[in-house]
Amino acid sequence: MRLTGKTALVTAAGQGIGRASVLAMAAEGAQVVATDLNPALLASYVGIANITTATLDVMDKAAIHSVVGGLKGIDVLFNCAGFVHNGGIMQATDEEWDFAFNLNVRSQFWMIQAVLPQMLAKGGGSIINMASVCGSLKGLPNRFIYGASKAAVVGLTKSVAADYVGKGIRCNAIAPGTVDTPSLQDRIDAYPDPVQARKDFVARQPMGRLAQAGEIAPIVLYLASDESIFASGQVFAVDGGMTI
Repeated sequence: MRLTGKTALVTAAGQGIGRASVLAMAAEGAQVVATDLNPALLASYVGIANITTATLDVMDKAAIHSVVGGLKGIDVLFNCAGFVHNGGIMQATDEEWDFAFNLNVRSQFWMIQAVLPQMLAKGGGSIINMASVCGSLKGLPNRFIYGASKAAVVGLTKSVAADYVGKGIRCNAIAPGTVDTPSLQDRIDAYPDPVQARKDFVARQPMGRLAQAGEIAPIVLYLASDESIFASGQVFAVDGGMTI
C-alpha cells in the first residue's frame, strides 16, 4: 500500500486517465478526492472505498478555493483537466487560444497556488501535471494551440519545481502519447470518416496501438508515492515510442 496515509486531489477524474488514476491511488491506500465538472461522471465512484467526490470547474478560481479549503492536508495534486484543439496556426482563433490556455495552463496555476499552503504546512507534497508528448517534446501536425499550451505546462512545472525543491515539494509532469479515452473518441467521431481517423491515430504510435488509461496510471502512482522522492521538475513521457 504505497499511498497509505496520503490524501490526493484529482481534477477531471470522471473518466479516462483521471478516473484510472483515482482508482489506482485509492487501491494503494490513498484517500482520494475525485473532482470533475460533470457530476454525473462522479456517480460511478459511489460505494468505492477511499474515494470522495466534488463537482469542480477548474476555470473558476473561487470554486477551486472552496473545494481545497474544505480539505485538510493535501499530499498529492494531479492536474488532469485539459482539452485538445484541432488545427494549425492559420485555423486557430483567439477564442480557442484563450480557452486552451485557461483550461490547460491557468487551471493548473490556480490549483497549485491553492494547495501549496497545505503542502508547505505538512512539510512536503507531490504535484503532478498533465502535459503531453505534443508540445515541448514533439511537434504534431494540426495541434498548434494544444502543443503550445502543453509546452507551457512543462515550463510551469519546472518553475514550480525550482521554487520549492528545497521545501519538500516535488512538481513533475506526465507526457502521454495517444490514449484511448472517451474524449479521444469524441474527437474521432467529429471527423468526416471516424474509422479512418482512428486508423490515423493508431498509425502515429510506433507500437501500433493506442494506450489505455490504465497504462498511464502507474506513472501517476510512482510520482504520488515516496518512491519518486528524488524526482522533481521532470517530464515523464509515456508515449509508446513516439519520441524515440
